[in-house]
Amino acid sequence: MVTARQGEVSIYIEATADSIWQLLTDVERMGKWSPECYRVEWLDGAHAPARLGARFKGWNQYQNRFRMMRWSVSCEITSAEPSREVAWTTILRGRPGVRWTYRLVPSNGGTDVTESFEVLHLPPLARFAEDHWMRDRDERRQQAMQQTLERIKTVAEAGQVPKPGVGGSEGKG
Repeated sequence: MVTARQGEVSIYIEATADSIWQLLTDVERMGKWSPECYRVEWLDGAHAPARLGARFKGWNQYQNRFRMMRWSVSCEITSAEPSREVAWTTILRGRPGVRWTYRLVPSNGGTDVTESFEVLHLPPLARFAEDHWMRDRDERRQQAMQQTLERIKTVAEAGQVPKPGVGGSEGKG
């Protein structure tokens, strides 16, 4: 089975791009929003994507009707434009694997937020898992991205945004 290797989901959030940027760059909170990623931890003393190359590790899980799969992956910040875009790439066997991007565009007093992914490279075992054990991966990935953005929207619109320097665009990286 051939699966999609890129996709995106967008949502309008009644909050400023700066406040949404603060949430997105506090990647340790991603486990609260994503139905697949359940834990994130900065690596090498980093605390925020203040610079390109900052790294973190994410732990993920995927449940199909036969089994629960769990894995972890290191990620590297590849774009960090305050209040505009943050992106990271998973690193699989020393190679870029999947690029995840969040783009922020001010709109009508709020912000249009787009989450996207692009598969750059999958090692054979990961490709096999996606193609055979995770056959509904495309649909579930789209649903997971939508759910992630809806959860971020809820937090942003409630004003539950960290202060700058606490998981935001400042800090060591």
